Amino acid sequence: MSSKPAARELEPATISEHAGVRYLHLGTPWVQGAMRIRKPEALELEYVQRMMVWMLFRPAAELTSGHAVQLGLGAGAITRFCHQVLKMRTTAVELNPTVIDACRLWFRLPAESARFTLLEMDAAAFAGDPERAGSADVLCVDLYDHEAASPVLDSVAFYRDCRRLLADGGVMTVDLFGRDASFDVSVGRIVAAFGRDAVRTLSPTREGNQVVVAMKQVTAPDRALLAERAQNIETRFKLPARKWLRMIQLLPEPEPGAAGPSGATPPPA
Repeated sequence: MSSKPAARELEPATISEHAGVRYLHLGTPWVQGAMRIRKPEALELEYVQRMMVWMLFRPAAELTSGHAVQLGLGAGAITRFCHQVLKMRTTAVELNPTVIDACRLWFRLPAESARFTLLEMDAAAFAGDPERAGSADVLCVDLYDHEAASPVLDSVAFYRDCRRLLADGGVMTVDLFGRDASFDVSVGRIVAAFGRDAVRTLSPTREGNQVVVAMKQVTAPDRALLAERAQNIETRFKLPARKWLRMIQLLPEPEPGAAGPSGATPPPA
């Protein structure tokens, strides 16, 4: 069976503008991405800024090196930032060709080069390819359909593939809806893939987006080191990293006797 849905199943990208900001939609009023026209490299949406919280969990010397992968292109904000501001080798994976076209025409997507690759393909197929194991230092997952109701890919198997895709010491961030009943289920699946000690959450935005962080084979930095890194990120990259630090939450311990998430097993070594 092909992993790529027929083109008619994918809603076409549409564009709107207001007060100097250009927005991407998929046939509905839901905002799928945004770019301030005069500052295309800035991260306009708050939840997209929070997707960069992985920067706190990487050594300062590694913020401008390594390989950053985005599953779900949106309006290309994270792709532009990783490629043009952080100067990382960057790969973006997007299934919808109209999103790719919109980003090229209207959202200042960089041209493909030795340091930037854009793939029109299913994110599940990309993450599940064993030849890509260990190839991503940073993985940002933002996979919602046109109704923005729940993640398109949200299984234990998918998150295990994401973990395998990460290099040792790599970090994944995932955009979820914190006010949705599916949030705890999704977090449980991430825990099943990465292990409880490797997962953190941030407080939800006013719109309800809640970012989850998962680390591969890394000991979380202590609070003092995180604070030092946050100051460095704010100084160098003008992102509100000290605010992120106040939002990071450990997962609550499971109640005694409570069942773990469906299919939960310890992650592989």
